[in-house]
Amino acid sequence: MEIEHIRKSRTHGPIIVLRTSTPENREHKEIEHNQNLFSSQLTTAFFSDHPKMSSATLLLLLLTLSSAVLNASSFHHRHRHRHPASHNYKDALTKSILFFEGQRSGKLPANQRMNWRRNSGLSDGAAMKVDLVGGYYDAGDNVKFGFPMAFTTTMLSWSVIEFGGVMKSELGNAKTAVRWATDYLLKATAQPDTIFVQVGDANKDHACWERPEDMDTQRTVLKIDRNYPGTDVAAETAAALASASLVFRKSDPKYSKILLKRAIKVFAFADKFRGSYSDGLKSYVCPFYCSYSGYQDELLWGAAWLQKATRSPTYLNYIQANGITLGADESDNTFGWDNKHAGAKILLSKAFLVQKVQSLHDYKGHADSFICSLIPGSPSSQTQYTPGGLLFRMDSDNLQYATSASFLLVTYAKYLTKTHKVVNCGGAIVTPRRLRTIAKKQVDYLLGDNPLKMSYMVGYGPRYPRRIHHRASSLPSISAHPGKIDCGSGFTYMHTENPNPNILVGAVVGGPDEHDRYSDERSDYSQTEPATYTNAPLVGALAYLAHSAGQI
Repeated sequence: MEIEHIRKSRTHGPIIVLRTSTPENREHKEIEHNQNLFSSQLTTAFFSDHPKMSSATLLLLLLTLSSAVLNASSFHHRHRHRHPASHNYKDALTKSILFFEGQRSGKLPANQRMNWRRNSGLSDGAAMKVDLVGGYYDAGDNVKFGFPMAFTTTMLSWSVIEFGGVMKSELGNAKTAVRWATDYLLKATAQPDTIFVQVGDANKDHACWERPEDMDTQRTVLKIDRNYPGTDVAAETAAALASASLVFRKSDPKYSKILLKRAIKVFAFADKFRGSYSDGLKSYVCPFYCSYSGYQDELLWGAAWLQKATRSPTYLNYIQANGITLGADESDNTFGWDNKHAGAKILLSKAFLVQKVQSLHDYKGHADSFICSLIPGSPSSQTQYTPGGLLFRMDSDNLQYATSASFLLVTYAKYLTKTHKVVNCGGAIVTPRRLRTIAKKQVDYLLGDNPLKMSYMVGYGPRYPRRIHHRASSLPSISAHPGKIDCGSGFTYMHTENPNPNILVGAVVGGPDEHDRYSDERSDYSQTEPATYTNAPLVGALAYLAHSAGQI
């Protein structure tokens, strides 16, 4: 992410249980229960009215009724939450996950599909005599920022936890994307009470336009520890590890236990040694990924994920004792890599709504307040929308807020539907269907239903951004240009009007301004730069929409 990108965001504070059965199975059980109840009620009523009915006639009638109920339930199952398919959400889902392969750092595997990329950063960590090879580059540069990488991991994991059951063939790819991050985060947290939170000097990196395979800028390694704490990035890292442990709980229980054990240790470190990482590392992490919102939101968020992953009373008690202090009742309505309050509220509301944890009753109200702030026309609406209907927070990388809000909307709608609840916004009743409709409109806008009739996902649809602010995408690939392209020479390619030679399929750019205007210019990073934390929540929203449209 480029310097001005975050500086512009300062005003608002830059943002942005694995199931034991699939949603389909649980829905089937619910339908089966309703069938049995319905048949029982009908039988009782019929005997009361027709005590002398012959057994043969009664049997025939009951078979007919049973068939009718089964047909009705089959129709319900096929059409539950069905939305008309405005787009090929399955294709968009595939591409949104593929994007992460283009952001990989480290030694690439034999099955790498984004094959214009090559190995990079193979000596990362050497400056501190540690192995920090791997992980993701955050956006269009070649720096590995631990704070947004951890949030990306948490949101990818949450996408899989909530909607992995309907991802079908893409589930494996989504898990691979999560694991590429968690393998790196395990390396970064291998030393007790220490986290390596960044590899690369952003100021020096941004002074060059180089392929990651060529980069020769200093690979500075930054860390937090007891003397220089970073509660925000540490608690977010704990959230990432805990949520990912749920992703792998069934498919790789050994790995899952490693992740959860590390998450517990990292959260204890975050909570015990408090302080913002951008205080001690300000000259390196600011203005790129300063922790503007403080670290209280990450402590609540991290505790919420550990409560979900461990089901231990330790974290439930922690949330009960510290929730208000950590901002549970604050009215901030922006969710992204810096501010996690809204996500924590939605996540904890599930514990109350679905798992019936009564002590978390208040989080239903906290979650409702956030949701109401997004609803156009709601008495408590605090959200601006463009004339074309896009949720708008700020000029720089605005689509990250549209994708994160869309994910929370479909996820909360899922919880509400399961528990037969609605949202009360100052007397106006908002149904789960309304939440899904708003989320779908945001995703549809991103995919092309907007005034410019263009997709903001690279490689999706007939018209999409061709000159994205992304070093690897805009410079010739190693196979096309084997010779080194040094720091300064790359700017020749950066300033050209030619489309990027390498298509970063699935990348979602920063997006249009508040008037729905978009400039497809490589130099305009606020609109044309993609980021991992924009795609991560979109994965879950697209999985839901693809399933609801009957595409997967």
